[in-house]
Amino acid sequence: MAPTAATTIAENWEMSPSSRRILVGLLGHGIQLSRTPAMHEAEGRAHGLSYVYTLLDTEMMGEIAPPLDELVSFAGHFGFTGFNVTFPYKQEIIPLLDELSGAAEILGSVNTVVFRRGRRIGHNTDMWGFKESFRRGMAGEKRAEVLLLGAGGAGAAVAQALLESGVEKLLVSDVQMDRAEALASRLRPVDGAQQVVVVSDLAKASSHADGIVNATPVGMAKLPGIPIEADMLRPECWVADIVYFPLETELLREARRRGCRTLSGEGMAVFQAVRAFELFTGLGPDVKRMKEAFAAFGSEPPI
Repeated sequence: MAPTAATTIAENWEMSPSSRRILVGLLGHGIQLSRTPAMHEAEGRAHGLSYVYTLLDTEMMGEIAPPLDELVSFAGHFGFTGFNVTFPYKQEIIPLLDELSGAAEILGSVNTVVFRRGRRIGHNTDMWGFKESFRRGMAGEKRAEVLLLGAGGAGAAVAQALLESGVEKLLVSDVQMDRAEALASRLRPVDGAQQVVVVSDLAKASSHADGIVNATPVGMAKLPGIPIEADMLRPECWVADIVYFPLETELLREARRRGCRTLSGEGMAVFQAVRAFELFTGLGPDVKRMKEAFAAFGSEPPI
């Protein structure tokens, strides 16, 4: 693929961090209420950077949005350092990239693109983001058997994170069975004793799962609902959701009502942004500061 990123991007990267101007963004559909720009820009200011984070929202680009390849080329030509990628482009964007990080290649999912020396490099910070959130928020919980709902781009990242977090048997469910099968065959268990099994009977799978993770978009403000029957939520089972628009989804609300320990999508949102900021700038961000920027939205619905 012929490079499309402007040469000035590579030159910009070689400058000292404090003198660089960083232009990044978020590519997705229906993302106007995103908290990500505020997190990144606040952290950029704290480091003394000229840091601009904008939204590339295809929902706002007219009745028919430009093709994805044109949007990626646009970002390169107009001096972007890189951009984040969210639903529904995490897998669709891969053929448009020159190179993938190890995690992105394993998962078949990209949520961060960096322009570096004329090349488009795809990364996945979702996996580390969920893993770190899970480590901090679910310490001590049983994880012998976990049910994962959703095998798309985010689901792939969460699946690998769960395996790396010690899950012994991962049950994968998706409305598209072929997608679940493809994910199961692509995952790399950390321990030879680990298993990844595709399931279609949610009632049976949830009846003996130690935990349930929602990695589908069900529960978002634009796709309200619950991805699993509420009666399947047992009080001894923990429940995690990666949706954070709204922060308290119907799934989490029901789970709490039934006595389940819960984990919201806030942690994954913050920690994936932490790693993306590092990739964009080469600087180590302050996690506490980025959490505060996220929380500053109060009760406003994020993405």
